Amino acid sequence: MSAPPLDPRITERRNPRTVDIDLATPLGIVDLISAEDRSVADAVASQREAIAEAIAAIEASFRHGGRLFYVGAGTSGRLGVLDASECPPTFGTPPGMVIGIIAGGDHALRNPIEGAEDDPSAGAAVMDQHDVQAVDVVIGIAASGTTPYVRGALGRARARGATTGLIACSPPPDAMREVADHAIVPVVGPEVLTGSTRLKAGTATKMVCNMLTTGAMIRIGKSYGNLMVDLRATNVKLQDRAERIVCEVTGLDREHARQLLEKAEGRVKRALVMHHLAVDAHTADEKLEAAGGVVRRVVPHAPPPVLGA
Repeated sequence: MSAPPLDPRITERRNPRTVDIDLATPLGIVDLISAEDRSVADAVASQREAIAEAIAAIEASFRHGGRLFYVGAGTSGRLGVLDASECPPTFGTPPGMVIGIIAGGDHALRNPIEGAEDDPSAGAAVMDQHDVQAVDVVIGIAASGTTPYVRGALGRARARGATTGLIACSPPPDAMREVADHAIVPVVGPEVLTGSTRLKAGTATKMVCNMLTTGAMIRIGKSYGNLMVDLRATNVKLQDRAERIVCEVTGLDREHARQLLEKAEGRVKRALVMHHLAVDAHTADEKLEAAGGVVRRVVPHAPPPVLGA
């Protein structure tokens, strides 16, 4: 019997270490999956320079009023939408600053849309629908590195002048590399279940997306030390977090921290500058604007040390 053809996509190959997983005990399944997952962080770390370059491109885009788009199909699309949807509550960004697009539209977030990932013209069209500009960054996510929808989106985005990037977990073909200015390729190897890229590839993708948005947001001043200070106190949990941050950084008690936040309209970063420089909200905003939004360039000292460290 002749050998079956070897799929060039590493994400579609069989994993020799899990061929008997169907006979494993529950604990055995856990151990097999855990053993495979241990390689993911190293695969992502191997792409450190490419990730850093993409962060710099996203920072430059944000500083010039641009947007970050994630584009993907299936699991890859869902992970992009997830990362985009977390930015407003985490970093106080407007909803249109980071946008997740999934092939087949929002209905595809919960339902499979047959054939949606195979249409490059649909990917191109969605870039036109969002009026992608040269100041924007478009990151395609394709675990296999071959998704036609993603290739179409990146090609059109690049034609419109945008900076493009690709997150893939198998070396992409030349046609995909040609439309990506930045290629981030953490090769995690065959999955525990053949082709189930929601596993290692999905974990690697989530890690990369975390780094891209967190890194870019830090660079534009969304943190003070490792404190998330550009949040808006819009619910009870965030109000509590905002008050605790203000208390820790300023030394104020809860009541005075609450009063300061009220004057700052719930904006932690503004409140910190108001307190440390003894200025009003308008002046605090002016000083932050002049410093590129970075608190450390306005407030003349470092955040307090971590207690117990």
